[in-house]
Amino acid sequence: MFSFSQLTQSTQLKSIKPMKLVTLLTLVAVLQGCAAAAVVAITTGASMATDRRSVGNQIDDQNIELEAYNEITKNKSLNDNANLHIISLNGSVLIIGQTPNTYLRDQAIKVINDIEGVVRIHNQIRIGNVTSIATQTNDVWLTSKVKTALFSSDEINGNDIKVITENAEVFLMGLVSKKEANAAIEITRNISGVNRVFKAFEYL
Repeated sequence: MFSFSQLTQSTQLKSIKPMKLVTLLTLVAVLQGCAAAAVVAITTGASMATDRRSVGNQIDDQNIELEAYNEITKNKSLNDNANLHIISLNGSVLIIGQTPNTYLRDQAIKVINDIEGVVRIHNQIRIGNVTSIATQTNDVWLTSKVKTALFSSDEINGNDIKVITENAEVFLMGLVSKKEANAAIEITRNISGVNRVFKAFEYL
């Protein structure tokens, strides 16, 4: 089975142009005979080709996320008791989720802080119980509603903004102008079910 994470860790990808990268990812997936990987390759490659970040920065962010999840998994206390999600954009890392106490929260932040390439951490970990399946399902629904609203707007390009929802709190990330950021925040805060909007933008 083709492993996308193994391919993205190759430094050789940093010199490949976006559209060539789409072709390469798709070809490798198909040759490996893995239909699911082919779909992932096409989707990921197309996204990388239209991303405002350089391909090198996109790969660096992916590596940061992979290493973060790997280190958290190796930490038994965090792996067993915490619910954490890590998103990196140009080395600016958003960490959200729940830990049962401040000690584990601080352990998670230390893990992220020790990763090479991390330049800033947006710590949005909540102290409390892991969210229920019902809450997680609602979060997925809210994310889809926000993304649909952003894509429908004439003021912004929905592709430029990452939407992450945790316990009805919506986190927005992206490489955008301040005008685009303000428009995205205004759209999101007016969507039914959203309790809070947090911005973690990088400005053009």
